[in-house]
Amino acid sequence: MAQKARKDRAKANAAALANLHTGTLIINTLFVLFNFIFKKRSMLLYVILSIPSFICEYVLESSGRPRYDPSTKALQNAGEDLSAPGLTEYMFDVIWVTWASVILVILFGNWGWLLWSVVPAYGAFKGYGLLGAARGMAGIQGQQSDNAAPAVGNRKQRRAA
Repeated sequence: MAQKARKDRAKANAAALANLHTGTLIINTLFVLFNFIFKKRSMLLYVILSIPSFICEYVLESSGRPRYDPSTKALQNAGEDLSAPGLTEYMFDVIWVTWASVILVILFGNWGWLLWSVVPAYGAFKGYGLLGAARGMAGIQGQQSDNAAPAVGNRKQRRAA
């Protein structure tokens, strides 16, 4: 049964990566063609703001691509689960927001890059939430250590406290 789960994950990862690469190829080709044929857009902004998307795509490719034995074609590693929540999901979000920004730049001009500001804003929001949770846990731990100090003494003293 475990082998079937690995094969299913390998198949799902391969399909997700194929869709990801196809979408990236289409969106970026459209931008480059539109930029050279119809209207000039900022290539500097395109390159700078597309780098995080390309890095995320590379990380997803290297961690999620199934590996097969070259001689027997047997599945060696199914790759990390690309449908997992957390950092994997955030990397897909970075890629999709970049695609949406590129489409908006094609349609409305360089002002479309403002949508890309959602990525660091969302990261700051999530980071602030994690920082608040860490502070809360540190506060709870501090309270527990304060309460643990009077445990010294005999049973009557501990019950009275």
